[in-house]
Amino acid sequence: MAKVISTAEISPPQVGGIFPELELLKSSNPVDLKYLGLSGSGIFKIQQVKADVVIIEIFSMYCPYCQGEAPNVNNLYTLIESNPSLRNRIKIIGIGINNSLFETDIFKNKYKIAFPLIPDGDFKLHKTIGQVRTPYFIVVKLKGDKAEVIYSKLGALGDNKVFLEQIVKSSGLK
Repeated sequence: MAKVISTAEISPPQVGGIFPELELLKSSNPVDLKYLGLSGSGIFKIQQVKADVVIIEIFSMYCPYCQGEAPNVNNLYTLIESNPSLRNRIKIIGIGINNSLFETDIFKNKYKIAFPLIPDGDFKLHKTIGQVRTPYFIVVKLKGDKAEVIYSKLGALGDNKVFLEQIVKSSGLK
């Protein structure tokens, strides 16, 4: 007889594991879609992003730590986008836990976030990834239709250059 797994038993994505195939809401912003290499409307999966690596920030607009980390993540985005060898290979998205589209838009505008933010107002995505606290960062290396977790950690990123070097090394880029 199969065991029923409760959400309390689901742990955060583990390094070396496969990231779940979450159904994410596509942005209606053409700039966000172009950045991710997507088109149209509806849903998408991380595995469909046109990149080698995707950095996923799990945040909440109400989290003071997430608010404090926003400028650092913006700087990471700028660091990636200003590097021709990384610009099209590493992408960032944010998933707003218990945030509506309205709330993620407020966060995006207030902190001048240039990368896509996706709402998770009903905690569906949050439950699938082990109900992590915020901010939480997951980095996946895309391989065909799989997304291998190469980083999974609670808290601030720290030094962006060191973090980026770690991601480049862990993913085998360059």
